[in-house]
Amino acid sequence: MQLVRVLVKDWNTTHGQLQRFEKHRGEWRAVGSPIEIVVGRTGSAWGRGLAPSLTASEDPIKREGDGKAPAGVFRIGDAFGYADSLATHLPYLPMQASSFCMDVPASPLYNQIVDAKKVGESAVMGSTEPMRLDLVKPGDMRYQRGFVIEHNADAVPGKGSCIFAHQWKNRDTPTAGCTAMAPENMIDLIGWLDRRAKPIFALMTEDAYARNAARFALPALEMDHE
Repeated sequence: MQLVRVLVKDWNTTHGQLQRFEKHRGEWRAVGSPIEIVVGRTGSAWGRGLAPSLTASEDPIKREGDGKAPAGVFRIGDAFGYADSLATHLPYLPMQASSFCMDVPASPLYNQIVDAKKVGESAVMGSTEPMRLDLVKPGDMRYQRGFVIEHNADAVPGKGSCIFAHQWKNRDTPTAGCTAMAPENMIDLIGWLDRRAKPIFALMTEDAYARNAARFALPALEMDHE
């Protein structure tokens, strides 16, 4: 089993650290060193993942368009990118000029990556998530490599959509709700991930992680890095 763990100081911070783990014979082991990441422009909030969180009454809840990265534990879905193929053991989706992720809550395609050539141009109207950002903004390489974080997998309208891990613009620019990192770190991460290892993604504040790690059977916070 593989785990990608992201920790942030508090619900409002836009920066944090990502650490990889692998489970061997029931024990988690850190893989490599922690890396710097950025999250949502307004911080983080509890999302809809694999299991209910121990949400404190004052904790924020993820909503569509709030600029927050969803916290919780989530499956890792398909990889995507600009190239025809990518060095990864995840299923890979090459993005086209016609590829969009639907962030329109009323759409029957909400929270799905779709091809307008297949679903029709009218079906993607209103989406603000073209997946070939480089064709919309020349030189924009944020979606050159990335993977889907399966937040709100059952697509409840308004609970948040199109959550990815992807390359950052730079370390000073947060995201609209995704987790972003330096291109070289994304290359390493996406090359390590393997669908056969049932990878999961966990994002929490340090306090929330301390409260929830045992419940989710995650590595202890004080675990040393290899």
